[in-house]
Amino acid sequence: MAASAQHVGPTSEEADPPECNRTEPNNDPGTSESESERLEEDAEEEEEPPGPKIRETPQDIQLEAIANTVALHPSRDVLVCGDVDGDVYAFSYSCTEGENRELWSSGHHLKSCRQVRISADGLKLYSVSRDKAVHLLDMERGQLVSRIRGAHGAPINSLLLVDENMLATGDDGGTLKKQDRFMSELFLVSLGDGTMGVFNLKRRRFELLSEYQSGDLTSVAVMKRGKKVVCGSSEGTVYIFNWNGFGATSDRFALKAESVDCIAPITENIMCTASMDGYIRAINLLPNRVIGCIGQHVGEPVEEIAKSWDSRFLVSCAHDQLIKFWDISGLPKLSVDEYRKRKKKGGRMKSLTKKALGDNDFFSGLVEETEKKEEEEEQEEGDDSDSDSGSD
Repeated sequence: MAASAQHVGPTSEEADPPECNRTEPNNDPGTSESESERLEEDAEEEEEPPGPKIRETPQDIQLEAIANTVALHPSRDVLVCGDVDGDVYAFSYSCTEGENRELWSSGHHLKSCRQVRISADGLKLYSVSRDKAVHLLDMERGQLVSRIRGAHGAPINSLLLVDENMLATGDDGGTLKKQDRFMSELFLVSLGDGTMGVFNLKRRRFELLSEYQSGDLTSVAVMKRGKKVVCGSSEGTVYIFNWNGFGATSDRFALKAESVDCIAPITENIMCTASMDGYIRAINLLPNRVIGCIGQHVGEPVEEIAKSWDSRFLVSCAHDQLIKFWDISGLPKLSVDEYRKRKKKGGRMKSLTKKALGDNDFFSGLVEETEKKEEEEEQEEGDDSDSDSGSD
């Protein structure tokens, strides 16, 4: 008897093949599902926006007018500047790109704001102006707290915070005044007639004037743990006085600079100077050396420099309407040899920061290699004929 024909269908496994054997249609038939998913995940990761860029120094701050003065907060990443229009601005600064912020602005001065200073507690801001007024503002909000109109008979050009109760001001006519309470301390003044003066606030008179120098004295700073006083001058010479020996200089040395208009002490031995030629130089005191260039406002006179509260940055303002930041964190680690090495005639000043020759200097790598080679050659040649009073 013939067997009856029976249709045998596929088993369940054959009807429904295992998941791992399936292939989904895609642009590349040879690509597995797991590879496809991985490629999709990689594509999604590539599309994610990059995080914020962290810079070595904060970005430059662009102003609407030339800033005459800049001061930094004693405990926060905040600065204040005053410009030729009489406006005062407060900014917070950050190394995160795009995070510099204007906090407030004040337009209370009628003429150019000459100098601003922040109190030691960071709560008060003082400003002086060509309008002969002294202003006290609230540092947090920029609101005017009090004003002394006609504080001087001539435009005011300088301001010193002596303590929490007193400030001293000077004007274009050479007059010095104390504002507020009794004070018995002395303070030092660089004068336009080529002398340095020791002024007694209690007696309201100069106790002593130094001998006359060949140029106007433009800036003054105390160095070497109070043992030395240095003055910058209009002809580019740095004059050094012993403390309590202010009658005559103990040493001097000339820089290849048009002037030494600003001085900012960094350590007890190292200071930064700024000039009309736009360069900011790092100087070692005793032995007297130009260590190198911190930075520059190309072709523009620098009005003021100041050190940040944490000593990471030097801040400068100049006629290019920019506030710039320079990395000085490495300066305290520098050591200066007593032995002076030969400097090649016409050789460039050593760059101490990556921005010294410009933010986007195409040849910065080449310059670094050249400087390294020059240093090696200097060490080989040497020179025992230079004195500490010489010029770099």
